[in-house]
Amino acid sequence: MSGICDGRVVVVTGAGRGLGRAHALAFAAEGARLVVNDLGVGLDGTPGPDGPAARVAAEIRAAGGEAVAHGGDIATDTGAASLVTTALRTYGRLDTLVNNAGFLRDRMLVNLGEDDWDAVLRVHLKGHFLPLRHAAAHWRAETRAGRAPAARIVNTSSGAGLLGSLGQGNYSAAKAGIIGLTLVAAAEFARYGVQVNAIAPAARTRMTERAFAETMAAPADGFDAMAPENVSPLVVWLGSAASAGVTGRVFASEGGRITVMEGWRPGPSADKGARWTPSEAGGAALKLLAEAEVPGAVYGA
Repeated sequence: MSGICDGRVVVVTGAGRGLGRAHALAFAAEGARLVVNDLGVGLDGTPGPDGPAARVAAEIRAAGGEAVAHGGDIATDTGAASLVTTALRTYGRLDTLVNNAGFLRDRMLVNLGEDDWDAVLRVHLKGHFLPLRHAAAHWRAETRAGRAPAARIVNTSSGAGLLGSLGQGNYSAAKAGIIGLTLVAAAEFARYGVQVNAIAPAARTRMTERAFAETMAAPADGFDAMAPENVSPLVVWLGSAASAGVTGRVFASEGGRITVMEGWRPGPSADKGARWTPSEAGGAALKLLAEAEVPGAVYGA
């Protein structure tokens, strides 16, 4: 196989199913050599009965590509370190990290338990941070040794992280945190030749099949707008050397649409030049709100 990622070594977490599997197959189709990570847990993060990472790696090899499975827990320091080590021992290099692993524990906030909060923040946010940190440490060492990498990290946020989503306070908080992590990493890692971007995908997976139940049937025109494979081309490009100069950005991807998301920017402002009284501050705030853009609605509201 050859293509836009010919010769690159790519790690994809949560690649046993859904978006991660689609990303891994798409990278392989463009010539990348893969480390396919998946812990094999259920939708809620509990242990599953099989090892989907091995199946996806076998699928890539059967198509003529190169892939190795990794079943470690990337939300642990040991598991994240072994993820990078697997790439280096197997292929001798690492070029791209795609952080994708996650699961759901949906509850309204008043019913959301501490364990459900911690579990979702752990896999989504900590599960992004630890692989990112270990990969960046390798690329820093490469830079200091005079081997400047063209390294790429693609993180996975969500519309829930941009706007919020009813019944998903834990998930929304984690996905918003991933955007902040992406911006900081892009700034800090630039000196090592590492570009860091994030996607906010909308696709039909185990995590979203209820939300997209009405789109499960095959469309009459043959284009399935909710297929996870629609998101992967952008991820592959961001993970390739062709995306040179693109970093610290968030892209929404759904069906055939790609959108550059623009985050918090200063809007209407008022400066008294002295301390406000509470009444004055309230009056100023109401006037500014009347001039400001109305924020997007929280999902499900």
